Amino acid sequence: MKVAYVSTPGGPEVLEVRELSDPQPGAGQVRVRVRAAGVQPFDLAIRSGWRPQYAEGELPQVPGNEFAGVIDAVGDGVSEWRAGTEVLGFNFLSCYAEYVVVDAGQIVEKPWSMPWEVAGGFTAGAQTAEIAWEEVKPGPDDVVLIHGAAGNVGGFAVQLARLRGARVIGTARSEHHDYLRELGAEPIDYRFGLVEQVRDLAPAGVDVVLDGAGREALAATLELAKDLTRTRTIYEHEAGPKAGIATLSGARSASRLASLVDMYAEGTLTALIRSTYPLERAADAHRELETGHGRGKIVLTM
Repeated sequence: MKVAYVSTPGGPEVLEVRELSDPQPGAGQVRVRVRAAGVQPFDLAIRSGWRPQYAEGELPQVPGNEFAGVIDAVGDGVSEWRAGTEVLGFNFLSCYAEYVVVDAGQIVEKPWSMPWEVAGGFTAGAQTAEIAWEEVKPGPDDVVLIHGAAGNVGGFAVQLARLRGARVIGTARSEHHDYLRELGAEPIDYRFGLVEQVRDLAPAGVDVVLDGAGREALAATLELAKDLTRTRTIYEHEAGPKAGIATLSGARSASRLASLVDMYAEGTLTALIRSTYPLERAADAHRELETGHGRGKIVLTM
């Protein structure tokens, strides 16, 4: 199978397309012929040599932790899945590949109405946003501030907060403001007096904050949040906790993913694809993501 492979830490240029042996499913596992895989900041960090504290092993590695494709083989003990089923799911790594092997409990069925590109890039952003809201519980009486609201996680977070009845203020560059309005947020351009603009819209402060931007956004959160226990950062993994802003503690699950997929199929949740690249151009996909300030999701196709 073809994979996008990182053997040494560095910039996008270290992503190489190689051929590796096709993986085989073990007991309780399925093998999926991948059609699309999402690209996210986590992948950039892995490529650069970073490893989370909970992970073992070092480079070389195949990045990517979300995918969509067709089951083509099942391991012993798997009765709930069969070859030919279209699915989407998650894995810690190894998704920039034509085949991926995962536990049978890490996939859900793909609805016919969900395009492959959407399915391949759906899991991480949708689950991250939902995990955040499960932890801080925005409701109808809350004003929610989302830093980086036009990004993949941010777009899902806006919609999921609005579905809970919350009022949402979202930060993004002005060219993304119409998009945020379509999702139900009140947009502000963070480059022009972020704290002052939020205070104009919410003089009493904000009840809930999700930081998907970092740096200045973290400082603004400290000024604007009424209660730091209802703030989360998905960007500042070191500086955030030191300042009293926690990172997410929840784990992805198939049951949560299935619920979010149902919402997409019902039309209550939308997903925006920014651009797609073939697997052979994984390095270019990383280059685009590193430019920042885009909206929606970047996806690799196989």
